Amino acid sequence: MRDGADTLAYGECETVIKVALGDRSYPIVLGERLLSSAGQWIAQAVPGARCAVVSDRNVAALYMAPLKASLDRHGLFLGEAVVSPGEASKSFAVLAPLCESLLELGVERGDCIVALGGGVVGDLAGFAASILRRGVRVAQMPTTLLAQVDSAIGGKTGIDTRQGKNLIGTFHQPSLVLADVSVLSTLSPREFRAGYAEVVKYGLLGDAPFFAWLEANWPKVFAAAGAERRHAVETSARAKAKIVAADEREEKGTRALLNLGHTFGHALEAFAGYSDRLLHGEAIAIGMRLAFTFSAEFGLCSAADAARVEKHLSAVGLPTKIAAIPGGTPAPEALLALMAQDKKVKGGKLAFVLVHGIGQAFVERDVTLPRLTEFLARECAAG
Repeated sequence: MRDGADTLAYGECETVIKVALGDRSYPIVLGERLLSSAGQWIAQAVPGARCAVVSDRNVAALYMAPLKASLDRHGLFLGEAVVSPGEASKSFAVLAPLCESLLELGVERGDCIVALGGGVVGDLAGFAASILRRGVRVAQMPTTLLAQVDSAIGGKTGIDTRQGKNLIGTFHQPSLVLADVSVLSTLSPREFRAGYAEVVKYGLLGDAPFFAWLEANWPKVFAAAGAERRHAVETSARAKAKIVAADEREEKGTRALLNLGHTFGHALEAFAGYSDRLLHGEAIAIGMRLAFTFSAEFGLCSAADAARVEKHLSAVGLPTKIAAIPGGTPAPEALLALMAQDKKVKGGKLAFVLVHGIGQAFVERDVTLPRLTEFLARECAAG
């Protein structure tokens, strides 16, 4: 990869997007049927490293064998560690035995953990890599839409606690992100929709033309065949790479824009017990609608933009109301308590990503509790 090159096209099959972080820069390789060439890409990214693959049972059943075969062809495969699928695996209860398993496989300081799976596996395996032997390398191989466009890029790792989501974790940049778009065809419709919420996010926070393109083309993005799906993934990954390069550790405010809908959404996930009652992307869809409605109520953006966002999310089948969460609606006080644990709290004040309109997100660091309490009371009561 040439220094300073933002993207390089490798024939007609692969695109490489550079996450520009100086001597820690790494490529996002985007293409189709990349499992068969994974060994080659990993050997280039982390020369001399052996690979221990972390996955969950569902993903391992589909993709562990071809990945192992590719790694074996290059003499890289060290072993595998498989966890249970679902958000519950992002916990101390799973992290500790995972680290023990990786040590028993013989992972050394110069080796690499390969995270094969969605956001849960990527966050968990990345966290394990960051603390194992005080830090070994990690290659992310995201198998869900959400992970390919968001969680696998940028080096955020972590686990959940009862106080909130991702409150224990590290920044640990990968050496490689290998995004095989063809594997997205195995996702359930619900999983794909949940991941699509994070695609929409990039249009809403800073790319109004992309949001308009999604409004016109989302049925083709949801269809497995065609170039539209890959375009949506590539546009999103490119946006995430640019933001991470500008503000790796969320110290300048730029990366904070990626939290559009997340302060609300993470609290809703915690209320739902990090379960299948509410997937992450579903929570973020509700959270983004709340952020636009909140902004519109206080004259920050137009009611028309807020309605347009809600219409699109509803059109693709994503939830937009708190009442849509199965099993009951939280009390406003309960949501406020969960938000108070959020990583975006500073000095006791909540920092929200709000909007001046579609594609015009900004960080508001002084949202008052009375204003928020009144808003949540109305939203929790709404059917």
